Amino acid sequence: MRKLLFIVAVIALVGWLKSNHHRTAQYIPSGSVAERSTSKGDSIVAEAYANHRSNLQVSGNGVVVKVLSDDNEGSRHQRFILELASGQTLLVAHNIDIAPRIDGLRQGDSIQYCGEYAWNSKGGVIHWTHHDPSGSHPAGWLKHNGQMYR
Repeated sequence: MRKLLFIVAVIALVGWLKSNHHRTAQYIPSGSVAERSTSKGDSIVAEAYANHRSNLQVSGNGVVVKVLSDDNEGSRHQRFILELASGQTLLVAHNIDIAPRIDGLRQGDSIQYCGEYAWNSKGGVIHWTHHDPSGSHPAGWLKHNGQMYR
């Protein structure tokens, strides 16, 4: 019986890993030719948006088009809108109870990101841009002016 349960668990794990829960977008270094077109990261985010998908670990870069007020309900989040090279926009919700705030963030600043994509009708949200204190979720981060925020 234990052997059968183990086999079933392995099959379930393989199926889950093959699903898109762990697809990661590729980061294209700043200034590269590929950055001027749509990056692979943009493509994965665009596909997730078109198909109303969530829970995808993604990374990429964008330009801040609007800095929003902090969300102070529950865990506090620094919020801003990024525009990707593709033109798609993303809300970034960066938990500042776990990770440091990006001080001096302004419209026009470049941001590199790694976090979890969640679908919404306005382009999507990137959250989990920080480490997970419990260690059960993939770590995310933001990079601004050469400094990492985790």
